[in-house]
Formats: sequence, structure tokens, C-alpha cells
Amino acid sequence: MASQLANAIRFLSADAVQQANSGHPGAPMGMADMAEVLWNQFLRHNPNNPKFANRDRFVLSNGHASMLIYSLLHLSGYNVSIDDLKNFRQWHSKTPGHPEYGYTDGVETTTGPLGQGIANAVGMALAEQLLAKEFNREGFPIVDHYTYVFLGDGCLMEGISHEVASLAGTLGLGKLVCLYDDNNISIDGKIDNWFSENVPQRFESYGWHVVANVDGHDAKAVAAAIEEAKQNSDKPSMICCKTLIGKGAANKEGSHKTHGAPLGADEIEATRKALGWNYGAFEVPEEVYAAWNAKERGEALESAWNELFASYQAQYPELAAEYLRRENGQLPENFDAHIQNALAEISGKAEKIATRKASQNAIEVLAQVLPELVGGSADLTPSNLTDWSNSVSVTRDNGGNYIHYGVREFGMSAIMNGMNLHGGLRPFGGTFLMFSEYARNALRMAALMKTNTLFVYTHDSIGLGEDGPTHQPIEQIATLRMIPNMKVWRPCDTAESLVAWSEAMKAKTSPACLIFSRQNLPFVARDEATLANIAKGGYVIKASESEAQAVIIATGSEVELALNAQAALAQEGVNVNVVSMPSTNVFDAQDKAYQQSVLPKGLPRVAVEAGVSDFWRKYVGLDGAVVGIDHFGESAPADILFKEFGFTTENVVAAVKSVL
Repeated sequence: MASQLANAIRFLSADAVQQANSGHPGAPMGMADMAEVLWNQFLRHNPNNPKFANRDRFVLSNGHASMLIYSLLHLSGYNVSIDDLKNFRQWHSKTPGHPEYGYTDGVETTTGPLGQGIANAVGMALAEQLLAKEFNREGFPIVDHYTYVFLGDGCLMEGISHEVASLAGTLGLGKLVCLYDDNNISIDGKIDNWFSENVPQRFESYGWHVVANVDGHDAKAVAAAIEEAKQNSDKPSMICCKTLIGKGAANKEGSHKTHGAPLGADEIEATRKALGWNYGAFEVPEEVYAAWNAKERGEALESAWNELFASYQAQYPELAAEYLRRENGQLPENFDAHIQNALAEISGKAEKIATRKASQNAIEVLAQVLPELVGGSADLTPSNLTDWSNSVSVTRDNGGNYIHYGVREFGMSAIMNGMNLHGGLRPFGGTFLMFSEYARNALRMAALMKTNTLFVYTHDSIGLGEDGPTHQPIEQIATLRMIPNMKVWRPCDTAESLVAWSEAMKAKTSPACLIFSRQNLPFVARDEATLANIAKGGYVIKASESEAQAVIIATGSEVELALNAQAALAQEGVNVNVVSMPSTNVFDAQDKAYQQSVLPKGLPRVAVEAGVSDFWRKYVGLDGAVVGIDHFGESAPADILFKEFGFTTENVVAAVKSVL
């Protein structure tokens, strides 16, 4: 029967790709036997409640094989109908070309950019491990589940797989089990000439438990390998399954021609005959549906967990309440009041410090009420200042709330996305802004999936000075702002830094980039109304004493420069407002009336930011001016660079005069 259950996956996949006239039938057909074993013998889940808290996570890292997961979800009883499969890759379908989080019940993460699925899965397994250490008590394993991953040669070629697999081995993520679809094929053909490494030895060197040379089409062998993996609780496991791409295809089995194109109607009919599948397109017999259906098993699984949690709740009511709050993604009731008290204290101190230090102070404030915070840095903790007084380093032997990611910016970012998707934790991680480039696709995926992952970037401009142009970001802030659904904050002082952190924490469906300076920046005094307007992304930080003749818009370290220019212009009888715009994305989301109160129509505008100038044209218009930098930096002390590159009071004054 097992072979017929796997054949249901094969033909649903082949039929859907054929109907769409695009897609990847080879991988689902090749992995069908592995999937049947995992989903029917091991995976603990409930199709009636795809968000069941203690479910196992399944990640299809080689997301081009999306018809595999869609077939599995349909067959096992999720809200994915046969019509959804027929609508594969079509407008607004539940079955897009690659699995997308939020589109399809049971899809745990968006995959497609190869390597990021396994990275997300490392994050999920890490979240499970940390939460288990925090919440489980003797006799009450309320957090106790596995993360299973299917991945292929492409995932293992991507550099991110090295980053995250290395860290997973170091941290001993024993509940991470990967099944490698070792079919020796990629789009260009047999991979021998471009991927010849010894994968089992590679993962053994990472500290993984490896089961090599498993026949991926032998159900008993696959089951035995998974059982063996589950017995190794102190190491992640890699099960290397030898498979044939397009397994079962009458004339194309094992060929790269099955990778990314429909099999063709004649080939599908020949394959039906070869495998004894005597059913039409999208037709599955009732006995096969009955064998696949996981609803009853899933209901029993969740019911048993609910009983366990009820007993846990009775014995540990405070822990249970905290678990539920975090599982539901809720902030503590006192969160806003706590932030307001901290803002009042900040205003009293009026410190002149680097905003990276202001960020660390904000983290201290947040950590007092948010035990779900899990910080980290890509080997730059003393520079990023992402730790705090009560942070505890995560190791394989203890829990903790601070992860030393090593020099793995991309891996860190994708792991944080996985932790975020798992739930129960709010991860953030830091590096230099320049190295957001290494992590860019993970940031895009966070925005696409509408996670609220937090990315911390320090050393935000030429102001980092002597390290030179390799480390001086010029175009990065502008391009980060251009990512749809990404909130980018570049605060100018301690008050804006705390607001940036708190607003990012309150966001439900958007990630944030929090960008901070290396150099000290002065505190700007504000009244209560002005302080409240920080959260709107842009506001008049200091109005002119008489009717304004122009507006200077600035962010971060350049707000001080704008205020100095305002004072200099006032002495010459020129009145300007200064607008601080720590988050252009947030400002753009305000209503028109508010936007026009900050940037009145008809008033000439000058923007000042130590980054590329083109971004600011949408605010200043063709008649406005931008004091920016459209070339790479140099190695020199920061004050020299700002002067040489035109970030001076005199230059801003001249820019304002030029638009009047």
C-alpha cells in the first residue's frame, strides 16, 4: 500500500504541473517515498489545526518541489482541495509556484531561494530547544517537537547551508532531522562536474549525526534512518537518501529533463501504465485518501497535549500564562506605560551618546518586560552593543537568550526568520550596516512573509571613519527602504532610538531594520506632543520662530547638522523648520493631512543624509536640494570625512539658500 500512497503524490504532482504547463515534477516524484514514510509514520501534526502549538515542523527547503507539499497537505486532510491543486501556479491560488507562508495552511515558511529553508529550520529547531529549556518542567514536556527538512543538492551548494549547518552542529540541535534528496541532478544535468564534495563527511565535520547511503525509495530503510536520527538527541541529523529524480516516469526517470518542465501527456499516460495507477488526472481512490487522512490522529494528538497543558496550567499558572501570551504574539499589558516611563527618564538625562549605545539602553528597557527577547550578533557584540545586563549566552548545554552567530550574517538573518515563524520568541541580531548586503535575501523574505523579525545595523555611514569605504555604507539605507513591507528606522538620539525599538516590537506583520551610529549624537529636547510624533516616522523636531520659508529634512547623525544650519540661517533672517524623519516608511503610511503638516505644500525643501541622494528626490522634488553622497568613502577620521564630503553647516545653509 505504501507504494500506492507515494504514487498518489507522484500523479497529483505530475498532473498539476502538466495542467499549469510549468513547474517541477521530478523532485516531488523522486521524494514521494521519503515523504510518505515521514508524514504517515513520524510527523506529529493536526490538519484540523495547522497552528497546533506542539506540532512538528516540516520545511520543504527545495521549494521548487512545491507540488510535493501541496499533495501532502491535500492528501492528509488540510484545507487544500483538489481544485486548489488544479489551480497550481495560477492567480491568487493557494498553490503558488513556490510554497508561501500565509497562503496555504500547513506551509511553515516561504521557500524557493535555495538554502533558506534549511536556515529557517535551524531557527525553528533552536526556538524549540530554547523554549523547552525555559518552560518544560518534570513530567510536563509541553514544548517537545521535531523540525523535519527536505532539501536537495541546490540547497547544499548555497553558501548559507554551510553557515547554518555549522552553527546547528555547534549548538547540538538534536531535534532537527534533514532528509537529503541525493539524486545527483540539477537543472544543468548531472552535478558531478560542479558538486563533487563528500556530503556525509561534510556534515560529520559540522558535528551532525549522519545516516549515509539510504535507499530513498525503500520505505523500511527510510523509516529505520529516521528512527536512528531520533535516537541521537544531542546532534542534528542528516539522512542522505539516494533517489532518482522523476521516479516512476516511464521514459524520463533519472533525467534532468524532469526537473523543471511538464512530463507531457504521453509520458504521464505511459507512467500510469508502468506504475499500475489506473486512475485519471487528479483522481485518487477513496482507499488511498483513507490511508493518508491524518485528521483523527491529529485530533487525538492535540487533545492529549491540551490535557497535559491543562495539568501544567494548574501546577504552574504563571508559566502557563506567560507561555500563552508569547504563543499568541501578545505584548505585556504594561508595555506602553513602561516605554513612556523610560522616555520620560531619557528626556531627563539628555545624554549625548552614540545611537548604538542608545539602542543598547533601549534593549535594557525592553528586556525588563519582554523575556521573549533573544538577541545576538554576527561576531560584533562589542561593536553592535546588542547584549544587555541580564543576557545569557546560548550554548548547546543551556538555554539562554543571546546567540553568538559567528561571522554568519546571512545565516543569522534567516535563522532569526525561522525562530520568529516558530513563535514564542522575538529574535534580533546585529552586524554592521555594510554587511546587510550579505543578508539581503533573508531581509526580503522576512518582509515577504510578514514576519516581525528585527535586524539591527550599526556603523551606519561614513561616520565609522577609519575602516574606510569597504565598511562605509552609502547606498544601503536607501535600498533597505525600498524593500516592500520593511520598516527602516534611523534615529537621531536616545529618544528616537527607544521609540524605534518599541514601534518595531509592536509591529505584527512587518520586519524592521534599526540603524544606529558609531559616533556620539546629542539629545534633542522635545515637548510632549513632539515626543509623541516620533512614532509617526517624521515630524517637525524644531520649528522656526517665525513663519518658515523652507524645510530641512534629516535623519540620524545629520539631524544635528540640520539644527546647526537652522540656527545659522536664523541669524541671517532666514526661517526654516527642521524635520526629523527616522522612518520614511512609517511617515509615508500617515494620512495626507499629517504629512502636509510636516511638509507643507509650497515650502522649498532640502534633505540631508550621509547616503545616496536620489532617494530623497521624492520628498524635495525637482526644485529641492539634497546634501548627500553619491560616491564611495575614504579611510580617515569621521570628522574629516564629513567636512571633506560636504556635510557641514555652511554647505547645508548654501543648499537652503539655493532653493529659496
